Amino acid sequence: MARDQQGKLDIIRARVATLTPRQSQVFNLIVRGHTNKHIARELGGTERTIKAHRHQVMEKLQVRTLAELVSLAERAGAFGGASGSKHTA
Repeated sequence: MARDQQGKLDIIRARVATLTPRQSQVFNLIVRGHTNKHIARELGGTERTIKAHRHQVMEKLQVRTLAELVSLAERAGAFGGASGSKHTA
């Protein structure tokens, strides 16, 4: 069973690794609860561009909802603090 879980985790991490640097930034901010508008301000883009990145992230990670995206991020360890971005609890 542990081997099966490790295999699933490896698949998730492989999908996350396919994200471009910008998509990774958007992904990290989305799963931390930031709105498209806030992400656009923080990253210096337009809300429309952020929506496009968000769509690409969800397609690459093969999820349909924000809840699935957050769950995937938790399993992949995106909240572990290793990403270097600010996280407040």
